[in-house]
Amino acid sequence: MLNYKSSINETKNYSEINMTEFDPVIKINLRGKKRDFITKIGKSLSIIIPTEPNTSSSNENFNILWLSPDEWMLYTNEKDHAFGNNYNLEEKLFSEISKVNLGSVTNVSDHWSIINIKGKNIYELLSSGCPFNFNKFKNTKGAVTQTILNHVDVIIHNKDINEINLFVRRSFSNHLWSWMNDSARFL
Repeated sequence: MLNYKSSINETKNYSEINMTEFDPVIKINLRGKKRDFITKIGKSLSIIIPTEPNTSSSNENFNILWLSPDEWMLYTNEKDHAFGNNYNLEEKLFSEISKVNLGSVTNVSDHWSIINIKGKNIYELLSSGCPFNFNKFKNTKGAVTQTILNHVDVIIHNKDINEINLFVRRSFSNHLWSWMNDSARFL
């Protein structure tokens, strides 16, 4: 059974930065190399799977992030989405992908927490603890990167101008949340 209990139960507002944990939503890791795999996912979810490195695709229900040439992360926009039940979505994808050996479908909802960060000083906050150069990234809606933030592995999804979703392993989320709160105070 999935553990949807939040490790972070607060919202923080600082000068030009708002941080909150995104409501727990389903996150599914998808792996496959075959063309049929990409076609099947696209048709099942009515979304085009990104094939360019460090990009994403989205529609009204889903976001899909490119992680490697044969790996993507799918996450929903809302706790209650078009399929109505997280297990229905997972079962549907498992039946259409894994059972016919097109690829793998793994529910990683328990593994990742999402922190939504909005505001003008997002990239100053991230740059204070991250080696990644955000100059091009911050102006590219839908960009995705996997990097290190304060010695913690993260995935960053640029949702819109001055808005990102930061994926962090649940076991490190409190540590990273505390560091971001301390750092945001000085911006």
